[in-house]
Amino acid sequence: MIAIRNGEVLTSDGWARVDVLVSDGRVAALGEVPPAPIELDATGFLVGPGFVDLHTHLREPGQTWKEDIASGSRAAAIGGFTAITAMPNTEPPMDTAKVVQEVIDSANENAVVDIVPSAALTMGRSGARPVDFVELYGIGVRMFTDDGDSVADGEVLAAAMHQISRLPGAFVAQHAEDRSRTVDGHMHEGDLSRRLGIGGLPAEAESDVVRRDLALVAESGARYHCQHVSAKMTVELIRRAKESGLPVTAEVTPHHLTFEVSALSALDPDFKMYPPLRGPDDRDSLADALREGVIDAVATDHAPHLPAEKQTDFSAAPRGVIGLETAASATWEVLGDRDRLFSVLSTGPARILGLDDHGGPLRPGARANLVVFDPDASWVPRVFQSRSSNSPYRGREMTGRVRATLCGGRLAHQEVAT
Repeated sequence: MIAIRNGEVLTSDGWARVDVLVSDGRVAALGEVPPAPIELDATGFLVGPGFVDLHTHLREPGQTWKEDIASGSRAAAIGGFTAITAMPNTEPPMDTAKVVQEVIDSANENAVVDIVPSAALTMGRSGARPVDFVELYGIGVRMFTDDGDSVADGEVLAAAMHQISRLPGAFVAQHAEDRSRTVDGHMHEGDLSRRLGIGGLPAEAESDVVRRDLALVAESGARYHCQHVSAKMTVELIRRAKESGLPVTAEVTPHHLTFEVSALSALDPDFKMYPPLRGPDDRDSLADALREGVIDAVATDHAPHLPAEKQTDFSAAPRGVIGLETAASATWEVLGDRDRLFSVLSTGPARILGLDDHGGPLRPGARANLVVFDPDASWVPRVFQSRSSNSPYRGREMTGRVRATLCGGRLAHQEVAT
């Protein structure tokens, strides 16, 4: 048994200063609870449902020197996540039930948090032949995405959407990028890219794909999730789609909320990401859309690369940054509101994935997936649990820190005094 005392707890009736008793993997009681073998003092902290990540690259199978399920799940626990979605751009890709089941089996054996499997939209993530949606759905897949690649052929995507629309809870997640317009691109196309002589990635390469996709959503009725939105014009498309009643959701990364393209002036490869950091107006529009609910969730797009891979010429460096261990702090710095923090990091993503055991307020009988968050802590990320350290937040003072994470009633991470 574990007792969490003196925290501000998100309950079914709202926030309340009550103690929490966890026993046999579930919330046993709220209120006055008896002594327990493990006592956590949450004075001054927020206690709520564990965070859920819609977008995690665990690199297993195929690139486990960068990350694997064990190390990635430990990083997730440090960041307050109790469930993370394994992206399918692995080697081999997660495009068959056999490969996805291997990931599920590894997660059951090695993970300290829940791993939610996704699967590719097309075989080999090639954008040509759809996967067997029914078979993959049968083993628990709900998110289908060629993440890292956009499905360029509208007819292929339309056919996939029509099939997925018949599977309750299933949805398409699109990495929206017109590759024909981003060849040799390495940063946002604009004044800085031109001044530095670096190939650019125009915002229209994202928004034009989303515009096409939304027309297919209207035709098929399929649920559609826009991954790592980076551009103001994409936000406006999503806003209008929601106003018209289309089944559309969207995510934004912490780093797109914090930084803008000027952070790339020194060409530090740890700021090279996919999609790129864009202009200040884009960044501000993302934050506003998150506050308003136009964007539903914060997702890390945790993309580990070893120092030897990143420490090279900017144009040659791989794209992507890690984010599991800093996401809550970065989101808190932008929002500063406890209700929105848990909405975009927990409730929203859990709802999108259909996870009944995650994202809800704490109540007796519920599975004990919860986080203890210190909103006032100041800290500087320097060393990471992830096997990789390619973080734009490394060495930067941050506010807000996860103090404990319980997944299924087990302490997956603890910094709280006992």
